[in-house]
Amino acid sequence: MRISQDFAPPGQRGRRPGRGRAGTRGPLGALTAALALALVLTGCGGKTETKAPSSAAAEATADRIEPLATTPKPRLPVTVKSADGTEVTVASTDRIVPLTGGLSEIVFTLGLGKQVVARDITATFEQAEKLPVVTRAHDVSAESVLSLKPTVVLAETTTGPAEAIDQIRDAGIPLVVVAPAKQLSDVGRRIDTVATALGVPGSGTELKTRTQSRIDDARKSVPAPADGREKPRVAFLYLRGSASVYLLGGRESGASSLLEAAGAVDAGKASGLKKDFTAITSEALAKAAPDAILVMSKGLESVGGVDGLVKIPGVAETPAGLDRRIVSIDDGVLLNYGPRTDRVLRELIAQLYPQDGAGR
Repeated sequence: MRISQDFAPPGQRGRRPGRGRAGTRGPLGALTAALALALVLTGCGGKTETKAPSSAAAEATADRIEPLATTPKPRLPVTVKSADGTEVTVASTDRIVPLTGGLSEIVFTLGLGKQVVARDITATFEQAEKLPVVTRAHDVSAESVLSLKPTVVLAETTTGPAEAIDQIRDAGIPLVVVAPAKQLSDVGRRIDTVATALGVPGSGTELKTRTQSRIDDARKSVPAPADGREKPRVAFLYLRGSASVYLLGGRESGASSLLEAAGAVDAGKASGLKKDFTAITSEALAKAAPDAILVMSKGLESVGGVDGLVKIPGVAETPAGLDRRIVSIDDGVLLNYGPRTDRVLRELIAQLYPQDGAGR
């Protein structure tokens, strides 16, 4: 039984229940049999809706990568240890295939975008949009990858299916597996890993420094709490309306670190949800009691926008639902924890505290 990857929660792309290849983690313990079946079958105040900045300039910035000023010259060959324990020697970066949007973002920002010959469906930024897609839903097509004659392939421990990873490696293509990002502290590690594998460690150091500096600056824009005002409680919901998939994020969802950096409390984590996701229930939402709800933009669209979101059982009764306080951020960047994380953080802060003029 395979989970349709169009509707797989973050961190589950390419996985099959009970098994991962490039990966070591199992499936979501919180997913019930009914949710899994659905996936298979389908592929604070004022009652004002919080919206993302809508200026053309802001949208253009969010959809583009900002490469380093100097194009790096890889020093190869290099031998690195893949996250799945395999030693991999990379002799050429002439034709790079990153198999996740987050990895593509790092490669392009390092200045190696011209060598990228394909993309995963989650690489949504402008510079990658004309590249051929080598995934079906989120499952890798080994045949599509190999037809492009890559000299190096980058994957994550969640990339699959297992047979595709094996087929690419069996063809003699260097394939480096990178551990996925789960929190802000993973940003520098991921940049270093990718840069080292591509023979440009110096550029990796430069990008890591730039990215951390920008994240630090973004965190400074969190408004100082007013007298008596508590930190906003924010629930991260993963939504795929056409599949009737409605999940509440817990401690391992990947959103906690971002929310905490924005001066908020992860409502799911604070309510005692220790796993990554659990099915939304009225009881779980009442216990989480979020002041705001964080969603991915396509997920919000899939349930019919804010009007559809508040119809999900339990949502309308939360403080967030009553106030229609919804924070929506693009799917392709929200949980990447990469070179654009400072922009995500600024947007999150701006939507959480619009009355404070935050993030400007």
